[in-house]
Amino acid sequence: MKLFLKGIIIGIGGIAPGLSGSVLMVIFGLYQKVVDTIGNIFKDFKKNLMFLIPLFAGIGIGIVLFSKLVNYLLANYELYTRFAFLGLIVGTIPLFWREVRKEGWNNKYYAFTAIALAFGIFLFYGNQRIFEPVTNPTLLQSMILGFAVAGSSIVPGVDSAAILSSIGLYEIYVKSVAELNFQVLIPAVIGLGLGVLIISFIMSRLIGKFYTGTFSVILGLFLAIIPTVIKGHVNFQNTGQIIVSILMFVIGFAFSIIFGNLEKIAGKKNKKMI
Repeated sequence: MKLFLKGIIIGIGGIAPGLSGSVLMVIFGLYQKVVDTIGNIFKDFKKNLMFLIPLFAGIGIGIVLFSKLVNYLLANYELYTRFAFLGLIVGTIPLFWREVRKEGWNNKYYAFTAIALAFGIFLFYGNQRIFEPVTNPTLLQSMILGFAVAGSSIVPGVDSAAILSSIGLYEIYVKSVAELNFQVLIPAVIGLGLGVLIISFIMSRLIGKFYTGTFSVILGLFLAIIPTVIKGHVNFQNTGQIIVSILMFVIGFAFSIIFGNLEKIAGKKNKKMI
């Protein structure tokens, strides 16, 4: 049940602008176990499924239940909603930082984070394209599309739109999903499945051998992506909007901090009762 409920929250994070479900997995302390399980799924298949099914069922329900609400809020109260999300995301930074440092930290990791941050700013705000937009993808390009979506979903702090745009596949991705173009989507799903298995395996090994170094890079990418929540969407009309936006940011920030420490608070209460 705890996995299921955490999955619902992770699903909400997956549809919130600027916040990824994988970041919430890190904060909940589930990320390493999830990538280990997926990357080694056939080692103990039944046990691994018993862990993944309630988690991903919760993620699916979180996406389905809250996608309409998020879309409604963005359509009718976009400015305030985005600032609330910004507060939620900024509030996760101390929690993310706590997870990153839990196996030790020294000055060299600041350099890793800074380099990743600079790369993220270049990638997410540079509007550069490595390849021109693809309009009629080949079978291989469709599979690469799915693989790229898998990578951006599994690696925390990576923006799928930025990755797909840089390799010229974002427009065809959006168009294919909207039009249900199965000629593109079927090989993309195959690429997605392969990407999930391969990238999870790689991330599992990286975290196992270089935990702090891997997460220091992820932290830099995560910090780089935060401003995309309000980038191009801030247009204050009056002082009242500024005040309400700041208030929504503070509420989102406070909720994030409180929610992130619920288990610690509950643990302290249980110890007192014992």
